[in-house]
Amino acid sequence: MSAPVVVVKVGTSSVTDPTGALVDAALAKLAGDLVAARASGSRIVLVMSGAIAAGLPALGLERRPTDIGTLQALAAVGQPRLVTRLGDLLAPEGVVAGQVLLTPYDFVQRSQYLHARETLERLLDLGVLPVVNENDTVADDEIRYGDNDRLAALVAHMLGADLLLMLTDTAGVFTADPRLDGDASLIEEIVEVDQALEAVAGGAGSDRGSGGMASKLAAAKIAAWSGARAVIAAASVPGVVVEAIAGRSVGTAFAPRPQRLPSRKLWIAFARASEGRIVVDAGARRALVADGRSLLLAGVRGVEGVFDADAVVEIVDEAGEVFAKGITRHGAAGLTALLGRRRNEIPEGTPSEAVHRDDLVVLPG
Repeated sequence: MSAPVVVVKVGTSSVTDPTGALVDAALAKLAGDLVAARASGSRIVLVMSGAIAAGLPALGLERRPTDIGTLQALAAVGQPRLVTRLGDLLAPEGVVAGQVLLTPYDFVQRSQYLHARETLERLLDLGVLPVVNENDTVADDEIRYGDNDRLAALVAHMLGADLLLMLTDTAGVFTADPRLDGDASLIEEIVEVDQALEAVAGGAGSDRGSGGMASKLAAAKIAAWSGARAVIAAASVPGVVVEAIAGRSVGTAFAPRPQRLPSRKLWIAFARASEGRIVVDAGARRALVADGRSLLLAGVRGVEGVFDADAVVEIVDEAGEVFAKGITRHGAAGLTALLGRRRNEIPEGTPSEAVHRDDLVVLPG
């Protein structure tokens, strides 16, 4: 039986102080936890946030800026500082760290996906501890909209991981925001992430990072549909990585689903933001949900938003319920001009599908 693969994601606020400076004690604890987990027989991949925050003090800045150019400069300065310090802490234990920089688009292009997976698997075979981060120095959208929670979940899917462990500065998911509600209680196990839970999660957790509990719930969804268990726990818990691998209660655990979605459909469903909506009739919904067919122009009843071809859109029924997402083959203007047309009414050379079934995901209920 092969050793379990565990993806550990650690957030910015867990390894830096409010100024962005790296906290040696937090990094040393993380390194110790990772070494212990490897010694227990697990193959560990670390997804580590904090590059932008770590660059702040080096460039004499006090707050995270908003312009892309400065964010990229901060990432370029902070990323090597982060990995070098962690590597120095791991080296006395005989552990070699290897840096891997990815963007979520590496999970869309098949050749890039296979290459990234091969690289990570080879690093693990060589006994290296891969340290993964977004390639923030060149990826505009990832800095602006992305987060390492989703990236970690996609890496977990890529490697067929047994566990996705997200370490943060809170104990897990609560019934309400514990910063605002003294009666909020920890939820130890979640079977399904629903809209009520997502509403409680809110937005970003700190001004030093891009994630927050909402992005962790999105990552837990991805993990569940990858067949992996997910856990959100505080980075400060003693032996947290080994405890989570052993299945002991250290935070909030999410059960895996029996079905696995392929990586491209995971990316469409959970990792890309929607740019608009396509409204369909009851027959089209039935064809998509029950029969696994493409969305034809004949079933389109309306278009909401402004988007180009190849954009990700939500697919809703005439009551406004979102039940699918997909990559549209037409821009909003083109779709509007072709509403409800059948194949024999469409100009020659124009795709009859609004969304092809290979680019469509029926969302979990």
